[in-house]
Amino acid sequence: MFKKIDHVQLSAPVGSEKEAIRFYNGILGFDVIQKPTTLEKRGGVWFRYGDIHLHIGVEQAFSPAKKAHPAIEVDSLKVIENIFKNHHIVIQHDDNLPEAKRFYVNDPFGNRLEFLEWER
Repeated sequence: MFKKIDHVQLSAPVGSEKEAIRFYNGILGFDVIQKPTTLEKRGGVWFRYGDIHLHIGVEQAFSPAKKAHPAIEVDSLKVIENIFKNHHIVIQHDDNLPEAKRFYVNDPFGNRLEFLEWER
């Protein structure tokens, strides 16, 4: 019945679209996706990297997702780790998931993001 997760939406403060683009596009290399005209007035920005779709929605009463998070599988955790280190982004390593290397970072708004590489 279910096919896949179409996208994950994270929140950010109103007016933070440029900062979201700097992080998700400029640092992580996600493409910026044009939102449908009917949704543009709501603000926010959409991103895609292959089949991974992230939507950043803006809200007045913003509160970051500190526990809930997207987990993004990568080919080389070391490569993405170096990208974050080169941008002075704090990495929190976690070795509690058997057969995987992973770590967490926060986006510029405090939303938690997980990156992992399975050791299969």
